[in-house]
Amino acid sequence: MTAAQLRQFSVTQPQIRDRHFELDIFNITSTKNVFNKAPELELAPFLKSALPQENRASLRDSVIPQLLSAIADIGKGLRGSYDVSIVGTENAFGDEQLNVDVLAENIIRDSIAKSSAIKTASSEEDPVEKPARAGETTQADSSAEQYTVAFDPLDGSSIIGPNWSVGTIVGIWDGVTAVGQSTEKQIASVLGVFGPRTLAIVALRAPGSKPVCFEVSLNDTQKFVVARPELRLAEPPFKTRYFAPANLRAAAENEKYMNLVTKFITDKYTLRYSGGLIPDIYHALVKGHGVYISPVTSASKAKLRRLYELLPVALVVECAGGQAIDPETGARVFDTILKGCDDRAGLVCGTSEEVEKVKKALLG
Repeated sequence: MTAAQLRQFSVTQPQIRDRHFELDIFNITSTKNVFNKAPELELAPFLKSALPQENRASLRDSVIPQLLSAIADIGKGLRGSYDVSIVGTENAFGDEQLNVDVLAENIIRDSIAKSSAIKTASSEEDPVEKPARAGETTQADSSAEQYTVAFDPLDGSSIIGPNWSVGTIVGIWDGVTAVGQSTEKQIASVLGVFGPRTLAIVALRAPGSKPVCFEVSLNDTQKFVVARPELRLAEPPFKTRYFAPANLRAAAENEKYMNLVTKFITDKYTLRYSGGLIPDIYHALVKGHGVYISPVTSASKAKLRRLYELLPVALVVECAGGQAIDPETGARVFDTILKGCDDRAGLVCGTSEEVEKVKKALLG
């Protein structure tokens, strides 16, 4: 249909026009005058207000911005990866590595090296705490800002082939090691999600500061905007209730889990499960409600690693007003000291009321 025919159609078919809102589709030169754009909240001043302490200057001015920059670069790299392929290597846990796993790992390692306050780092691909920069030795200094970063560069590699949303997980710890420390030493975490947009949720719980959880919009220009200054899981009553049943095959041998899933269905909960930990958690946080369940049975072993997945996710959920517990014990995720980089467990997290229901259903 030509422009002239379109114009004639719009004249002869007035009923298709919205009587409350008309746009001349033939004369639009800019959308700036059509929609009022809300003022942008830039990241730097927001972090300054969230972390005003002078002894956190490197955390707010270097560590967090560098990690967000890495997540933005990973998003750009994924969009430029025309194929997802196995590179022929395995990580330390025996998982086959994809080209995008290696890409994400290298991007984060490069960003970590640029922040002098980050002294050590480990990842799910290389789960040994090492100096952040080659040739550097690590020495604890209680008078200086020193951080350890633990990260999963690309969580959800198994679903990236069909182009589903995946994520990056980062935990930031006070000091030069995470292993053997109180889990309260993890004072920040960042969850990046790669979908139609590249976004990140940041949680801060540093001593002397109010816990905060907020969302940052990332783009290729490295301009970072605080999209949501506060993410909070809602209080009841809930308009819509969501559930994400991970490790669903466990229901075949665990009657309590089967009954729980059945109850979610009969109670008309809405299923939101993609197979990616971060997109599913992200959904609950943005919608204000949800519960993620990944139980453990004798046949379905724990897969989630405490250092690289559970603890960073738990910090975000708690800072948003929710709960994160171990489904085997009912204990808070933060109540268990990290013994090693490969410690694993199950997970139940999300809206506090829903977590309590799941805890009761699974543990009695």
